Amino acid sequence: MYQASCLCGAVKLVLSGAITSIIHCHCSLCRKSSGTAYATNGFVNRADLKIVSGEDQIREYAFKPGRLRHFCGVCASPLFSSNQDNPEKLRLRLGILDCDIIERPMSHNYVTSKANWEEMDANLPCYEGKEPGR
Repeated sequence: MYQASCLCGAVKLVLSGAITSIIHCHCSLCRKSSGTAYATNGFVNRADLKIVSGEDQIREYAFKPGRLRHFCGVCASPLFSSNQDNPEKLRLRLGILDCDIIERPMSHNYVTSKANWEEMDANLPCYEGKEPGR
């Protein structure tokens, strides 16, 4: 079982099933909606995802006919997206998870659309907190 929440905590979710087909999506739509170099998404069964609190705070945006992006109306955290062509599945934004998962990403997708400053295999230093000097 996985727990998830938005940035402000208004929306809390519990996932009782597996996360499948996890990808890092570099398409321009995912980059714009996440405000980052890519979005990490995985499919979940709609029946396995329960909204524990904040259902009344969830807003949606139809970015294409039949395709909705669901987000917190308070803090604007992206939560999941839905597609009327496959209503039993949701595409969960994995950044909202509050716990570790056992599943792993399978690919980087739409890499020809990636941000030109994104170096996926960059050998950059890692820090436990802020970088030194900041």
